[in-house]
Amino acid sequence: MKITIHDPTLRDGNHAISHSLSLKDIAKYCSAFDESGIGVIEVGHGNGLGASSLQLGIAKHSDSEMLECARNNLFETKLGVHLIPGFAKISDIKNAVDIGVDVFRVAAHCTEADLTQSYISYAREKNKTVHGVLMMTHMADEEKLLAESLKLQSYGAEAIILMDSAGHYDQRDVKIKIKALVEGLNVPVGFHAHNNLGLAVSNSLQAVESGASIVDATMCGFGAGAGNTQLEVLCAILSRYGYETGIEIFDICASIDALKDIAAVKYSPVINSSNLISGMYGICSGFEKHVNNAVRRFNVDKKLVYEELSKANAVAGQEDLIIETASRLATCN
Repeated sequence: MKITIHDPTLRDGNHAISHSLSLKDIAKYCSAFDESGIGVIEVGHGNGLGASSLQLGIAKHSDSEMLECARNNLFETKLGVHLIPGFAKISDIKNAVDIGVDVFRVAAHCTEADLTQSYISYAREKNKTVHGVLMMTHMADEEKLLAESLKLQSYGAEAIILMDSAGHYDQRDVKIKIKALVEGLNVPVGFHAHNNLGLAVSNSLQAVESGASIVDATMCGFGAGAGNTQLEVLCAILSRYGYETGIEIFDICASIDALKDIAAVKYSPVINSSNLISGMYGICSGFEKHVNNAVRRFNVDKKLVYEELSKANAVAGQEDLIIETASRLATCN
């Protein structure tokens, strides 16, 4: 069985360094891994197209600059983008199409697939490959996820990706939810993991064992919170299990050793107390830096902040709720 590796190192990894990836790093990374066998390299602000803002974090470079840089250094590997309706506009898709982006991932909260219809339709009209993405999927059961995925499929999505945005899943969750989608859909199913509980690689393997044919993974685990599934480790394990990825693991390792000066390689994500608590409470991994800043500012217990955010069912895009919560807790104390 062929497994496609979708690599969001240059997008999800941007979260880890406050969206400060340099064009030099993007160019070096794309050039080094263009012929590696990776299916898609995804580039941009951590929250995708149009997301650079005071609320979510200002990116060092514009969407156009990052995508043009990547496009100029990718010839064999496809160039991908992530976008969330509301942050991104149709005009952002048009600009990305003009630059030459190949794969568009249109994402919504796990119960809000309806928001993606016009975006998916527009990208498909431009003859682009389009994936429908459901985020924070630990917040819905398999029946609801299948219902929302069927909407994405009906809008024209050519694959459905479940994101464990909070790193909250264990293998049981993966097996139940991926299997439900594989059995209920007519398009490929993919999985995107975070490592808050140390289970990203094992969860990604379980996704493949349950029928997923697309897996997200980042070089050296470079990503939000405790990082993503570590690409080179996943490929080695998939090889041991007899799955074909088209990636030569020893070539990847040599490239990593040769690129020790770029952020994607020299930054080492770890499971610290913040992202462990985040994973336990099911809070978006991209919240970590915002929570840590609020905790320092208001001198409150981060566990209490995460607990309150969990009670409020906070999702990406509600970063302002972090400040409100920490301020309220400080007042109560």
